Amino acid sequence: MDKLAIGFWGCYFGTTALMLLGSAMAYTRSLRRVSINAALSALASGFFVVAFLGGLPIADPVVLTRFLAQVSAVTAVVLSYLLLTMLDVPKSDLLRTRVVLALSVICVATVLVGWLLEPLTALALSIGECGLLGLAALAVCVKSALHGDRLARAASGGVLFMLLALIGLGWIALDRDEVPWLVHVVSAVAATLYLATMASVMWARYAYLMELHEAMAFGPSYDPVTRLRSHAETGQLVGEVFKSFRDEPVPMGVMALTIANMYALEKLHGTVAINHALFVIAGRLRRSVPAHVEMGRLGSDGFLIIMRNCNDSGRLIDLARRLSSRLKKPLSLSTSRDVSRLETDNTVWVAEMGVGVLVVSNTTVRGASAISMARGMSRAAMSYESRIAWFDRTSGEIVELPVLSPS
Repeated sequence: MDKLAIGFWGCYFGTTALMLLGSAMAYTRSLRRVSINAALSALASGFFVVAFLGGLPIADPVVLTRFLAQVSAVTAVVLSYLLLTMLDVPKSDLLRTRVVLALSVICVATVLVGWLLEPLTALALSIGECGLLGLAALAVCVKSALHGDRLARAASGGVLFMLLALIGLGWIALDRDEVPWLVHVVSAVAATLYLATMASVMWARYAYLMELHEAMAFGPSYDPVTRLRSHAETGQLVGEVFKSFRDEPVPMGVMALTIANMYALEKLHGTVAINHALFVIAGRLRRSVPAHVEMGRLGSDGFLIIMRNCNDSGRLIDLARRLSSRLKKPLSLSTSRDVSRLETDNTVWVAEMGVGVLVVSNTTVRGASAISMARGMSRAAMSYESRIAWFDRTSGEIVELPVLSPS
C-alpha cells in the first residue's frame, strides 16, 4: 500500500478512536444508549475496514474471502439498523420488531446463499447486499429530510460517503494486488467523512438526553435558562447539605458569585440579553466546575457553589480564581428576538463578577447564615482588585485574595 494511502487510512482509524473515546465519555454520564450506538457504529465500521484491507491474521485467501463475505453481510445489517434508530424511523415497537426481523432474514439469507457459491462470488453477493441496504437507507434518509428532518439531510450525506467507501473497499478486496493507490485515498476519505457525519448526527439526535437527565435530577425547579438548579431548588440543596454536615462535621467550602451589572444590562437591552448572558455564563460555569461540586442559581444575578469535604482550602481558592478569570471573559450577546439574527445582531458585554469564598467548619452555623455571608462577601469583593473576598478564620476578618502575578 502506498505511504500516502496509509496516512489517509490512519486518519480514518484516528477518527474511529475518537468516536470510541466519545462513547466512553457518554457512558460515564449515564447516556448508555448514546454510548452503545456510537461504540457499535465505530467498532462495526472499523472492523469492516480492517478486514477488507487484509489486516486479519488469515493466511488462506479462500478462507479470508469467505470470512469477508460474512463480515460484510453482518456489518451492513448492523449499521443499517443503527442508522434507522438514529433517525427514529421505527416509531412503534411492532414496526421496530418487523425491521429487525427483516434485516435478520436478509443477513441469514445472504450468508447461506454465499456458502453455495464460489468465495469471490459470495463476496460480491455480500457487497451487493451492502450496497442495496445502503441505497434503502439513503431512500429513508431522503424521505425523512423531505418531511423536514434536518438531521436526515446530514445522514443522507453520510450514507453517500458510506456507499463511496464501500465501492472502494469492495474493489480493494476483489483485486487487492492491482488496485490503484488513489482508490485507497478516496475510500479512506469517504470512510472518514462517513464516520464523522454519523457521529455528528448521533450526537445531535441524543444530546437532549443530557439536559433531560439534569431536568429529571433537579425536578420541577430545574431552570431552563441556565440548566442549573433554580433558586428554590438551591435552597433545598443547602438544607440537605447542612443537615448532612451536622451529622458528619467535615469542613465545607461555600462560594457565592454575584454579577453586579446584570440590572444595567436589562435596562439597556432587555430580558433577551439577560437570558443570553445567563445562558452563556452558566455554560462556562458548568464546564469549569468539577463533577463532585454542587452548584445552582442564587437569586436573579448570582450562583452558589458548595464543595463538600473541603479539607484543603487551597482547592477552593484555586477554583474561585479559575471561575473569576473565565466568567469575566467578554461575550457577545444577542439583543434581538429574531432567531435569524441571533449570530449577527450582537453586543459585546463583560460580566462584573464578585466572588465570596468561605470554609464552614462549625456545625452550629445555619445554612441560610453561611449563604447570606458568602453573598454579602461577593458584593463586597466588587471593590477589590482581584474581585475575590475570602473569610480568614485565623483573623476572623474578610480579606481580599491577592491577584496572582503572571508567570
